[in-house]
Amino acid sequence: MASGSYLDEARSAALAFGDSLLGLARPRLRIGVTGLSRSGKTVFTTALIQNLIEGARLPVLKASAEGRIARVRLVPQPDPEIPRFPYEAHRAALSGPDRRWPESTRRISELRIEIDYERAEGWFKGPATLTLDIVDYPGEWLLDLALIGQDYASWSAQAVADARKAHRLAIAGPWLDDLRQRDPTGPADELAAEAASDVFKAYLAALRADPEAVAVTPPGRFLMPGDLEGSPALTFAPLDLPPGVQPQAGTLAGLMAERFEAYKRVVVGPFFREHFARLDRQIVLVDALAALDAGPAALADLETALGQALSAFAVGRNSLLSSLFAPRIEKVLFAATKADHLHHTSHDRLAAVMSHLVARAAARAQGAGAKVEAMAFAAIRATREVRIREGREELPAIAGVPEAGEVVDGEVFDGQTEAAIFPGDLPERPEAIFDPEAARWHVRAPRFRPPLVKPDAGGRLVPPPQIRLDRALEFLIGDRLA
Repeated sequence: MASGSYLDEARSAALAFGDSLLGLARPRLRIGVTGLSRSGKTVFTTALIQNLIEGARLPVLKASAEGRIARVRLVPQPDPEIPRFPYEAHRAALSGPDRRWPESTRRISELRIEIDYERAEGWFKGPATLTLDIVDYPGEWLLDLALIGQDYASWSAQAVADARKAHRLAIAGPWLDDLRQRDPTGPADELAAEAASDVFKAYLAALRADPEAVAVTPPGRFLMPGDLEGSPALTFAPLDLPPGVQPQAGTLAGLMAERFEAYKRVVVGPFFREHFARLDRQIVLVDALAALDAGPAALADLETALGQALSAFAVGRNSLLSSLFAPRIEKVLFAATKADHLHHTSHDRLAAVMSHLVARAAARAQGAGAKVEAMAFAAIRATREVRIREGREELPAIAGVPEAGEVVDGEVFDGQTEAAIFPGDLPERPEAIFDPEAARWHVRAPRFRPPLVKPDAGGRLVPPPQIRLDRALEFLIGDRLA
């Protein structure tokens, strides 16, 4: 937090201390789940819980493969002020003949499960229980944490520079036109601040709606205001300040700067203290395929966003004292989702792209003692692999049921008919994704419906198929089930 915020630090330490005392009585792990735009965060959280509770085959999760997990169960939500993650509703949406992907959540939610297992080794070998708290929150909130170390002038300069990039100019045009009419040295006019904020928010909404947009621009709460809608803390916008010039009191820029600081104090600070600072591990989901399809400029935006995400973590390996008084996230997993949109021959290439995108930021985190990994997976596999013939050549392809209205090669799908599609290849060298002279790495797969899962021989509905979800679970919780 900002220097001098001793009360905030004391509150965070008190929460951490309370969590740690509870953890000494019964092992407990808090995992944060977040994702950038359209990354499948809700689907991942639902699939994670379902696979654990329903005893799915998870061969890479050692405790599961060795038969040491006795029972997994939902228990009451622990924090009365946080909404419960609606697992049952999402699971129901994914199953049955009318199966559909669940609606994305736009707020923080939480769910607690308890895992009864056998410790395999050590002094405490034998029956044990791990309490797992899963905290699901929007990716925009994670990127907001980068604002803590910024002042209004630096944030404004970055936002304006980003909007003037070639690939954003069309979307940013109306806001940039409005920006030219705003005098930062003019009077602190409330109506001018509201008007400028409205145009800026419309620009952020257009960015989010763009099918090729893969990163978000803070403030994230502008698009999900909740009960703060219309408040001064959410009524400001960047201004085009001359380099080195700081906002002055009584000016429009001064008013905007005051509200920028209020946003950090009222919105970002409480999220950091009450939720983020209490996490032990974190997974960040990324739709890297959308960025690859959009081209090098979008990939550069994504790389920047992922770097901001890693800088937000107070990373490092927990010692006994640090876990009691100043916990730090000790494991961070960056996961490229929708691996089922590719043939398995490209899965490792997608993972290599993800590793390349976070490499520089991850090196800094690992230097502080954190463990950072990147991988590719599909929490729910909506396709199967086939081979199709194109002329005399056989191509590795995927088959699934595209959602109604999806279009591939001019064909509009009805939501019932299966299609076999060659999705394309990814580069052998991940660094090639930034080559401006190279062709875009198009992934042709449409949005598929969830798979139709039939009951097993005993009539029990089993979890949908997945790709490498067990590998993600082993990274996140495997050591706590040893």
